[in-house]
Amino acid sequence: MMYQTNMLVFASETSCDETSICLMEDNKIIEHVIFSQEIHYNHGGVVPELASRSHLEKLQEITNKMFKKPNINPKKIDVFASTCGPGLIGSLLVGSTFTKSLSIGFNKPFFPVNHLEGHLLSTSFNNPIVYPHLVLLLTGGHTQMYLMHDENKVELLGESVDDAIGEAFDKTAKLIGLGYPGGAQIEELAKYGDENYFKLPKPLLNDPTFNFSFSGIKTHVNLLTKKSTIDDNFRKNISSSFQKTITEIIISKIEKVLKFLNNKNISLKSTSIVGGVANNYYIRRNLENLFEKKNIELYYPIKEMMSDNAAMIAWACIKNFTNKNADIFFKPDPRLKITL
Repeated sequence: MMYQTNMLVFASETSCDETSICLMEDNKIIEHVIFSQEIHYNHGGVVPELASRSHLEKLQEITNKMFKKPNINPKKIDVFASTCGPGLIGSLLVGSTFTKSLSIGFNKPFFPVNHLEGHLLSTSFNNPIVYPHLVLLLTGGHTQMYLMHDENKVELLGESVDDAIGEAFDKTAKLIGLGYPGGAQIEELAKYGDENYFKLPKPLLNDPTFNFSFSGIKTHVNLLTKKSTIDDNFRKNISSSFQKTITEIIISKIEKVLKFLNNKNISLKSTSIVGGVANNYYIRRNLENLFEKKNIELYYPIKEMMSDNAAMIAWACIKNFTNKNADIFFKPDPRLKITL
């Protein structure tokens, strides 16, 4: 797939609790803004209605500020793109309606983008991907493994049947008295704990599929909190044990996938880890060790494309846009599937 050249794209991303816009030309980021909504911190998780309201307020503010910059002429924008799913329906409606309005106002096409496709293609922004390519998607809302035979053929191999990995981190953090978001706090505490102190369950470890399950670990942590004193030592040890268990589950599933592909005579050339949870250093280090032993190249997106962001949406638009699939009438879908 060759990306569109000499194309200036404005993109928005509002699938959950990050409000983000980006102006990209070819493979150069002109401007990129990511606003993380702090309004959810006191609620221990994302409140959909509050997220929608915050998107509506912030989108107008950051877009007006961007368009007033001396180096930016919004009339020169060729395409307007927005995340149209999956995600929170209210947030998707705000972002897509706002961006559609801009496209109508400037009389330019609107291109709907799948949030997951944005993540999958993000690594190709700064890396020469060799196919077939395995993608591990680790976010607050999704835990999935995809085999990219090429940029036009993508196969879902496995996904979480319940909680996503980021959700499991946040819920576990809440159970032991930490704030939201909890992933970074668990990672920090885990440095000082004994990762072998608690033996936590590994759901679906022996299941023949490549699917994940994390809710059972969260339930076990909940039981431990009810019969333990929740002090600093407990938090450090449970964080360390939780992080290790999560990582072991991921590695086990990857090894199972690699064996499956090998049996089908599919020689994996490279792999990538995308999504906000991929910023966890412990998980990254262990996965890097795994793929180094397997002699498989491991890639990451640039840092600002790692979590939910509009740059990956702009890049997906540039990679996929044709006038034929521009669609101002596309309805946001909270359960939108991969179409690559």
